[in-house]
Amino acid sequence: MLAVDFFHVDCAMTLRRLYCFFALKVGSRTVHILGVTAHPDGPWTTQQARNLLMDLGDRAADFQFLVRDRAGQFTASFDAVLADAGITTVKIPPRTPRANAYAERFVRTVRAEVTDRMMIFGARHPRTVLTEYTAHYNGRRPHRSRDLQPPRPDHPVADLTHERIKRRPILRGLINEYERTA
Repeated sequence: MLAVDFFHVDCAMTLRRLYCFFALKVGSRTVHILGVTAHPDGPWTTQQARNLLMDLGDRAADFQFLVRDRAGQFTASFDAVLADAGITTVKIPPRTPRANAYAERFVRTVRAEVTDRMMIFGARHPRTVLTEYTAHYNGRRPHRSRDLQPPRPDHPVADLTHERIKRRPILRGLINEYERTA
């Protein structure tokens, strides 16, 4: 199952609101940032769905459902692109964000850990920040629902009880990762 949603980031320099569109694989909690734009409309969102299906490749057949809200950006063409890939779109009831709880939880996490703690300076800045954050989120960040394992570990998880630890700053020290020293 996939879950998709938008969250917004306010740009400090241009005073514009940018909308970040993401998809979350519910079973593994893997996140894909699909795009950032100032004007999310139907054609743009449909193109992002096409891009997601291309990124998933053969793994797109593993997904049967996509959960989304009833926002105006999700048009019939968005649903048709997913239906062509064999994915059924499930719309949550109006005014019930808990029905898309996995996506809403990611929004809370990315805001608490990144976007509420730094100033965004332009349209390209959130793309680079979110790319680096999703690499951390998918590869290193522990998840309680996965027994403190990341969705796609990019290194072996070390037992840090008896070894020396090295700190590695992410996003210029906003987040820190810890690993064994060699």
